[in-house]
Amino acid sequence: MPQQITFARLTEVDPAEIAAHMSDPRVAEHMPLLTFAWDAKAARRFVAAKEAHWARDGLGHWAILHGGAYVGWGGFQREGDDWDFGLVLRPDVFGLGHRIAQQALAFARADARIPHVTFLLPPSRRHLGALARLGAVPAGEVDYDGARFLRFRLETG
Repeated sequence: MPQQITFARLTEVDPAEIAAHMSDPRVAEHMPLLTFAWDAKAARRFVAAKEAHWARDGLGHWAILHGGAYVGWGGFQREGDDWDFGLVLRPDVFGLGHRIAQQALAFARADARIPHVTFLLPPSRRHLGALARLGAVPAGEVDYDGARFLRFRLETG
C-alpha cells in the first residue's frame, strides 16, 4: 500500500528542513523568483508570509508530508480573482507530483471558494503534459514580480 500523503501547516516543519529543500539547485532550476540564499531565517520569513495568506484568505500553502515526512510545500494562494496552485517538491520525490496535485485539486473541487485554479510556470518548463492530463488549458502569459510565466487555467466546478 502506498504511503499516505497529508497536508499540514508549514509551521509544523523545522525551518532548517525547508531551507535545505529550497537550497537544492535542482529546485531553483525552474524558479525564477528564487534569487537569494536560503537559511533558517529565510525559511521563517517564508513561513510567516505563507501564514499571512492563511490569515487573510482562510487558505494558503501547506507542508506536504509523505508517510509523515516533509517532501515539499504547495497549495492555493489567492492572486486577485484566481486561486493559483503551486507545488515545490524535494527532487527525490518529484515523481509524487501528479498524485499530490490530484489530491490538492480534489480539495479545490470540494471548496466552493475555488471556481477555477491557475498554474504559473516559467517558460523554462518544457514538459507540460501533466497539466494537460489534469485538464488545464493555456491562458496566456503574466508578469509576476518581474518574471514572465506561462499561465494555465483549470475549471474546478
